[in-house]
Amino acid sequence: MSERRDRAKDHWQAVALSADIAKRPKRILLDGSPLVLFRSAQGIAALFDRCPHRLVELSTGKVVGGEIECPYHGWRYDGEGRCTAIPGHVGAMPHYRVRRYAAIERDGIVFVSSGTPQGEPYLHCMQGKDIIVRRVRSSTQSTVIDVAENILDATHTHFTHKGLLRGLTSKRHLVRVEVTGGEGWVEARYTGEDRQQGLISRLLEGERTKTIGRFRHPGIAELEYWGKDGLVLATTFHLRQADDRTVEGVGWLIGRRQGLLGELKALAFKPLFTIALHQDRRVLKSASDNARFAPQALPVIGPLDFLRCDIAAIMEGKMPPAADEPRVHQIEL
Repeated sequence: MSERRDRAKDHWQAVALSADIAKRPKRILLDGSPLVLFRSAQGIAALFDRCPHRLVELSTGKVVGGEIECPYHGWRYDGEGRCTAIPGHVGAMPHYRVRRYAAIERDGIVFVSSGTPQGEPYLHCMQGKDIIVRRVRSSTQSTVIDVAENILDATHTHFTHKGLLRGLTSKRHLVRVEVTGGEGWVEARYTGEDRQQGLISRLLEGERTKTIGRFRHPGIAELEYWGKDGLVLATTFHLRQADDRTVEGVGWLIGRRQGLLGELKALAFKPLFTIALHQDRRVLKSASDNARFAPQALPVIGPLDFLRCDIAAIMEGKMPPAADEPRVHQIEL
């Protein structure tokens, strides 16, 4: 079991937008542990956010010459976590260190790892394509499994996002849902809904042929909207449990490059998506707050919660049930 937990740490985790790491250091939480991100002489660096001298937060200090300086006594640490300066000290430098985490930047996002990941991090479902992207971040009071399921849940959109995604009309479509999966992933493919009856779909999409909702290890939730000519719009969100009650997310809003039309759609996509994020944050916080009252209870897994058990299995390091037994459902959307 310990070996499985160790392997589970050997992945890249998206934690911040590159634009947020400028001249000042930034504190983030990774699995409940505080990290400080800063720009060192070698590039982006991630250290445990605690000076070993008096345990002060390094993130409240400043970056000097590509090194992080503690605000208490001015001790400095390089991007590898080595103590390089103790103001007032004369003689050989003691070998003090701060724990270093692996850190890289890709496509405007900072990734870190508490293990030793192999290869490049997964970015989004349209990497390598000619696309327009907008990068976003969010913070939600909830759990990763609840946030991921919320992103991938089609049935709440009539109510939580009424008018924005669905619900402008009372018309419903008979939709076929195919659930498939494999090691580290599960997806639901929706066909039969020619377009969502909401503002985002009407402004940004044409006729739709299918929608795909996908979860990837360790906490990546993706939505793809396909038209006759291929993938039209997509979102990929990397989620992490920052602490017991907070989920942090960074990700991409993605559209095909279509000249001026594509640029105009991109301008509209981010503010509309931000409204949807606010609506989701509000309902997830409400559920989180209400769940704290006695008696304690587990959420009911309803007949339309197609991906809940598969996501839970993936997060536990197991094969999702859909990998062995693909499923087909019919619903009204």
